[in-house]
This record gives sequence, C-alpha cells and structure tokens, in this order.
Amino acid sequence: MRVSVQEAPFDPGQEVNAFAKGRKDVGAVVSFTGVVRDTGDEALHAMEIEHYPGMTEAALTDIAKEALARWSLGDALVIHRYGRLAPGEMIMMVATAARHRKDAFEAAEFLMDYLKSRAPFWKREVTEKGASWVAARDEDEDALSRW
Repeated sequence: MRVSVQEAPFDPGQEVNAFAKGRKDVGAVVSFTGVVRDTGDEALHAMEIEHYPGMTEAALTDIAKEALARWSLGDALVIHRYGRLAPGEMIMMVATAARHRKDAFEAAEFLMDYLKSRAPFWKREVTEKGASWVAARDEDEDALSRW
C-alpha cells in the first residue's frame, strides 16, 4: 500500500504500470485519475489545494487500510496533490489490485468517494472574478453514504 500527498505532478500511466508490475496474484487492476476541470460558469484559472501535513497522510492511510480490510485486495495506491493546479492537471489517483474485478472496482470507488467528501483537503477556485472556497456537495455525501 502506498499513500502520497505531494505537490509534484505525477504520470498516471507510469504509476499504474509500477503498481501492477510483476503482480501474478491479482486478476484485476483498477485505476482512476481525477483532473482539475473548468467549472464552465466562469473561466477557472487555478485550483488551490491546502492540507495539514501529517494529518492528511494519516487520514488517507487509514482509509486505504480500511479498503484493504473490507475488500479482498492485494494492494492499494492513493495519490493526491496540493498547491496551485491549472485546469487539465492531474489532481489525484487511486489504484486497486484484487484477484477479482468486483473487489477492485468497489474498493476504488470507495476510495474516490472518501477523497471527494472526507479527505482533509481545502480547495479554492480562482477565476477571473476572484477566489472562493469550494463547498461540500450533497451528491458527494450521498455517494459516500452507500459504503
């Protein structure tokens, strides 16, 4: 299991290849990469992401351990960036490896839902009209409630 909270960009292809390399004990590797998207309402210049070092890594490690315990996983990977990111940049990635695809897909969805609604990150959108903090969305909370 690997959890990384980092400012530096990452290459999703390299990450998933390294994650799956040499694995003969799993039949499925599922990955998801989140991308900073323009909101459409106003031109997004940047997404600024803040976190508390130490606390954030501990929270993400705990949730990755929970995924490993709840599903029959061989491994899990969580990467989340912080700092100033432009539209189109990779913001996060999860990958799961399991003997069967159902466990890999469900665990990846669980990790994504957690990252979206509970991970201790604070996001601010910077547009031509200024900067504003991103509020929690009901649909994100609803997605997490199914777990």
